[in-house]
Amino acid sequence: MLTIHELTNLSLIHIDLKSLTKDGVLFELAHYLHKENRIADTKLFLDDIYEREAIVSTGIGMKIAIPHAKSKHVLIPSVIFGKSEKGIEFNSLDSKPAHLFFMIAMPEDSANQHLKVLALLSRKLMHESFREALMQAKTKEEVLALLYTME
Repeated sequence: MLTIHELTNLSLIHIDLKSLTKDGVLFELAHYLHKENRIADTKLFLDDIYEREAIVSTGIGMKIAIPHAKSKHVLIPSVIFGKSEKGIEFNSLDSKPAHLFFMIAMPEDSANQHLKVLALLSRKLMHESFREALMQAKTKEEVLALLYTME
């Protein structure tokens, strides 16, 4: 299984998202993935993200959204993190804004790797202390150190 160390790094941590909408944050995170050469095409990757969002919102509640897709446009399996202090309406299961975003980008042929990463994230994010530590983190380095404790 891929580890968090393999899936993310400092360049994939964004602690001050500029977006104010769900569409905006999805584009912003996908744009950063493209900028880091993790995906081949922002729009085509987003099409796959939206296809998944159409099934049920990935705003899981507790201030968290985990948009994800298996896509032929993924060059390098990745998890990108973004934080919004203000919060963004994301059609979350608890009807509250999302503040912590984990976008998972997996190649189309990656079997069930995305499910394993989802499970890993979900297990850690169930703990309020972990969510609160992410909310309080002031630097990319702090966030990355927290994410690396998942393994």
